Amino acid sequence: MVFYRAEGEKGENDMKLEIKNLTKKYGEVQALDRVSLTLENGIYGLLGPNGAGKSTLINLLTDNLRRETGSILWNGEEILRLGRDYRKVLGYMPQQQGYYEDFSAGAFLMYMSHLKGLGKKEAEKRVSELLEVVHLKDCRKEKVGALSGGMRQRLLIAQALLNDPKLLILDEPTAGVDPQERIRIRNFISEIAAERIVILATHIVSDVEAIAREILLLKKGRLIRQGTPLELLEDVKAKVHEIRVSPEKFGELQNRCVVSNLRQTPDGLAAKIVADEPPEGYFCTPAAANLEDVYLYYFEQQQLYN
Repeated sequence: MVFYRAEGEKGENDMKLEIKNLTKKYGEVQALDRVSLTLENGIYGLLGPNGAGKSTLINLLTDNLRRETGSILWNGEEILRLGRDYRKVLGYMPQQQGYYEDFSAGAFLMYMSHLKGLGKKEAEKRVSELLEVVHLKDCRKEKVGALSGGMRQRLLIAQALLNDPKLLILDEPTAGVDPQERIRIRNFISEIAAERIVILATHIVSDVEAIAREILLLKKGRLIRQGTPLELLEDVKAKVHEIRVSPEKFGELQNRCVVSNLRQTPDGLAAKIVADEPPEGYFCTPAAANLEDVYLYYFEQQQLYN
């Protein structure tokens, strides 16, 4: 089971997912508004606040929701026409899923293999391989209810990989896990991405900053920005500043601009802010930008001034 290929190397398993003018409404609410993008092998971070349309987009990509207009093409063919053939290449880890807590980890994966149409012999082989890949080999006989939050998340990633999908959609894969487990899951996702398209929807910016091929920013149903992490950092590098402020005046500063970080210094507080122009009346110096600053600029700073 090979998951890794050298960066930049082309292979016969290169895939393409095309989304064209995708639109979805819930009554008068425009959940998605003419979203178009093209994805190829690699990891794509899907970022946006609650209500941005991430879940709607995922439900359309997994064919769990009827679209208003637009098309979704897998290697040039509409997924609605592909039907079962599309589901065979799709792996999905939902944000919320029943765990069957009395099942052992191995029994849970065998059950999910049956639902995915794998034969018993093939399922046993895949389950053994994947339990080792997600570092749960020694937990095969443990009940799911006894596993830690991070172990459960890795188990859900394993079930999404049972059919060796070429399109893998992960919805909040590190939700509720500690920082060390988050890093372990993030590194694992990076390792398996070479031979497939991975869409990773998350609220945790650090999950995708180091591993994503591109970042997709959704806001109020629209794709407002798409680019590599470096391209997005370039967007905001002149908009991130550090201001020295007294504790007494910090509340006033916070009302005037978006604060992305705060630290104590011998001279008071150093506030990292994201703004097109720094507020007047403060001593201000440029600060290094990260992807959290990008997120705050597009989803918080613009809202503050709009």
